[in-house]
Amino acid sequence: MKTGRTLISLAQELERQLPLKKDLIVPSQLMQHSTEHGGQTHMVVDEGGATVRYAVTALARRQLADKLKIPFAYFERMREEQPLLLDRNVNTWLQDDKEKRMLRTLDGQVRAFLSDRFRRLDNYDLAGHVLPILQQLDGIRFESLELTETRMYMKCVTDRITFEMAPGDVVQAGVVISNSEVGQGTLSVQPLLFRLVCRNGLIAADCTLRKTHVGRPLATEDEGVQVYQEDTLKADDEAFFLKVRDVVQAAVSEATFRMTAQKMQRTLGIPLAGDPARTVQVLAQRYALNEGERAGVLRNLIEGAQLSAYGLVNAVTHFSQEVDDYDRATELEALGGKLIELATSDWKAFAEAS
Repeated sequence: MKTGRTLISLAQELERQLPLKKDLIVPSQLMQHSTEHGGQTHMVVDEGGATVRYAVTALARRQLADKLKIPFAYFERMREEQPLLLDRNVNTWLQDDKEKRMLRTLDGQVRAFLSDRFRRLDNYDLAGHVLPILQQLDGIRFESLELTETRMYMKCVTDRITFEMAPGDVVQAGVVISNSEVGQGTLSVQPLLFRLVCRNGLIAADCTLRKTHVGRPLATEDEGVQVYQEDTLKADDEAFFLKVRDVVQAAVSEATFRMTAQKMQRTLGIPLAGDPARTVQVLAQRYALNEGERAGVLRNLIEGAQLSAYGLVNAVTHFSQEVDDYDRATELEALGGKLIELATSDWKAFAEAS
């Protein structure tokens, strides 16, 4: 499993961000887009008579382009080559847009451009409810924690619940909790298998909890800009976070863990009789692995010297530790979980690749 932050580092960053976060519900007509020489874009908002300029992150630019139905490649070409044309395009469509938008800001930047129906399920609140429960679980350790530009991850393992795949090959139970404050996925709680021999993490495909960030519109009939600070936006989420707490406990239960571990164990009996390179090529085509990922999985499969479905699953999850991007590494851990869900008949394309 890819190493991330320490628990102290995660807590410190969440604390740092808390007073620097601000959400605005803004009628599209009250926003102006401005691009500086060099390509830095800003969103200009009139907040109660004071004009405030926010730099716009790459993710928010993509979301803005999507909301205005401007192809992102063209958006970026205008930003780099014709910034005045970009501003004219964006501002024209903003004036034509009748919707209210949520601008999520941090450190003086617009980090997300979202619908006013986006339900805030924030990392600080999630951690505050879940961490005390995790710390009370028997034998728990925080194996990997991270806060990326798009998601927060908490990956925890307990040494009190184990399963032996084969003699000397032991996996431990765990749980992955992830959340996106910027519209890049749901809040989810998923079971985790942690393989001791190579420290691989596999995220189960069956999600114990998945909560979308969609709710009722936050805006009222007021036509002005509405600014929401952290201390005014907690009321709706308290009951939901209590549910998250309960689901976390279920995700690391003996029954949930054993069911997932048995699915993984079943792959031991599925041989891959064909050419390993072709097997990995089929995997790459089916699950959109790039050339570097394909080569890395193949190398791990060969080094593991286990030409079976089990070997391929572990080649994928072991390679994830080498990936620089934490979000992508987690996606590869989740791919391992998808693979153990395949029926024996579905492995035929991999097993007989030549």
